[in-house]
Amino acid sequence: MTQKTALIIGGGSGIGADAARHLAASGYRVGIMSSSGKGEALGKELGGIGFTGSNLNPDDLSAFIDLAMTEFGRIDGLVNGAGHGPKGDLMEISDDDWHLGMDYYLLNVIRAVRLVQPIMEKQGSGSIVNVSTFAVFEPDPDFPTSAVFRAGLAGYTKLFSTKYAAAGLRMNNVLPGFIDSLPEKPDRLARIPAGRYAKVDELSKVIGFLISDDSSYITGQNIRVDGGLTHSV
Repeated sequence: MTQKTALIIGGGSGIGADAARHLAASGYRVGIMSSSGKGEALGKELGGIGFTGSNLNPDDLSAFIDLAMTEFGRIDGLVNGAGHGPKGDLMEISDDDWHLGMDYYLLNVIRAVRLVQPIMEKQGSGSIVNVSTFAVFEPDPDFPTSAVFRAGLAGYTKLFSTKYAAAGLRMNNVLPGFIDSLPEKPDRLARIPAGRYAKVDELSKVIGFLISDDSSYITGQNIRVDGGLTHSV
């Protein structure tokens, strides 16, 4: 039986790194890319591959995908993480920072998906999971560029999932709230009905489920993992 593979872009730390560990423990061969070098080290530690590069750079992404195909010969799962884009007062964010936010939160996914889609379609299967934000449907003024462009990502995900469902390709978004890999702030904690930040492995388990065949009939969805932080239905 062919061992399945999963790539994690933005897997040097936080949710991405923990998702990589979870997928490796679940039997996947993993490839990890990050700009810090931590992803390259972790990928090798987990018995897979690692690559240092930026998801803002199409050449880096292409080199990473080429490396994965050389080493693995297939790509069954892709997890798209992101760094932290520009923040600030809504009316004071410059044009350059809006464009940078689009790079961080929307084009990062589109660039990677362009590369893996033909590979997955040729295989007849593949699952893509994008790490998004709780603020997609309830925009938070603390994260303006994230909320705006990840709302666009929700639209892109629906378009992609509809177009490629019959080809065996799936795409879903995970919408985390506040995670314990970040410093806890009392005002944010007070907003969470569950009364605590998420443990990072609570996100990893959802990501692992969505990458796996256990979620084979789930596509085009935005899965909140936020402890009840958002109120919309």
